[in-house]
Parts: sequence; C-alpha cells; structure tokens
Amino acid sequence: MAGLKSHIPRKRFGQHFLTDKALIDAIVDLIDPQPGETLVEIGPGLGAMTLPLLERHKPLTVIELDRDLAARLRTRDDVEVIESDVLKVDFNALSVAKGAKLRVVGNLPYNISTPILFHLLDAVDVVVDQHFMLQKEVVDRMAAGPGGKDYGRLSVMLQWRYDIESVLDVPPEAFDPPPRVDSAIVRMQPLKTPPALDPALLGALVTSAFSQRRKLLRHSLGHWLAERGYQGHFDLQRRAEEVPVDEFVALALEVAPQK
Repeated sequence: MAGLKSHIPRKRFGQHFLTDKALIDAIVDLIDPQPGETLVEIGPGLGAMTLPLLERHKPLTVIELDRDLAARLRTRDDVEVIESDVLKVDFNALSVAKGAKLRVVGNLPYNISTPILFHLLDAVDVVVDQHFMLQKEVVDRMAAGPGGKDYGRLSVMLQWRYDIESVLDVPPEAFDPPPRVDSAIVRMQPLKTPPALDPALLGALVTSAFSQRRKLLRHSLGHWLAERGYQGHFDLQRRAEEVPVDEFVALALEVAPQK
C-alpha cells in the first residue's frame, strides 16, 4: 500500500479518509471479523480500515471506484479489487461467486449513501450484516422510531428488513479532510423472518404517506388507498411520523393484490 498517503482526495467521489487509529481499531472491534467469513469493503480509500481488517481476516474483497487507489490495492495478493461504482455491483452474483453470504463494511461516500443503502436492500437475502460509516444525521434517520422528526421514509424502508443500531459516534477531526458533519457507525442486521411483501408496493405506500408529512394521512395516503379501492380500517387521522413500521407493513400486506 506504499504511496497511498500521497493520494489527493477527490471531491466528486466524496472522499474523506479516516485517520484516527484508536477509532479505526474500535470500528474493527465492532465488526469483529472471523475466519471463514466473506468480507466485502466498500470504498477502502487509503486502506485505513482495510489494513487493520487484513490483520484479522484474509482475503478481503474491496470495491473501489477511484482507479489510482484500485491500482495500488491490487499490489496485494490478499485483496481482491472490484474496480466499479458500487451502485453497479451485483451483490447477489458476488455472493454466488463466493459461495457464501457477505459481511459488508465501509466508509460510504456521503453524497450517495442513501442510494447505496437502497441498492444493498436488493441483496439483503445474501448479507450476514453491514457496518457502515455514515453522516450521523443519516444514521439517526435510519434508526429512528416513530414520533420524531428523524423518523421517515428511510427509517421505514430499512427497518422492515433490518435491525438497525447506531453503535459509535465519529467526530469530523477523525478524517482528512474533515467533513463538515458528524459521522457515526451503524450496524445493520437482516431480520431472520421478514414479512413476505412486495418492496415496491411498500415503497410506494410509504412515499405517499410521507409526501405531506405535516398533514394528516387522509390528505396523502388516504387518496393513494382510495385509488386502490381499500376498504379497511387504517387510522388516517394521524401523521405519517406517528405510524410504526409494523403498521405500514401490515397495511401493505392488506393492500397487496390477492393471489
């Protein structure tokens, strides 16, 4: 990995490199890689987490878009480099190729973190768990319960498939260059027995519900349900942020066309 420290962060890739060794060790402890697991790191960057992970677990698969960093990572024989935009990586196919479920980790680019989370949602069945560094505001929204301003579409669309926990706060000074926001590590563990529903239907339902979040649901979700001929008894005299995830899921199952 010689020469990585001379790399200049690229703004268009949202690059902020983690440099605090104590924090890096704490993050690797949280991940706790074990022999025989298939570990995939998104955005290894300068190798701040890659090298400590390799001290505990070999080999390691990394996904890196920056061609210069990818080329340098390829100099190691214990790292498999996928040089690609992570949004174009087929994690289901990767799991098949590895013959195992994946443990996915990474310091995600903050400018596309939400699209990455939704992309991985399509591969949740082949994932053991995920540990990501994200903007703290995003982690708060991911893990939020109903009743507050942080609870929204992102909370519902992830929590119906994952158990989500914010496990470590990370200050800006832990990075070079320092971002203008606080960061946090989130742990995402797929639920063992998720409800069998159409994610696209749930997504449309939840998007409608939160489209006018300051108004009662009868002004938004009520119209969406009426268009589908819904005759049930879902309480529309609430705001979207007051409805727990399990109630959105139950409603999606009610609305789903009967087979």
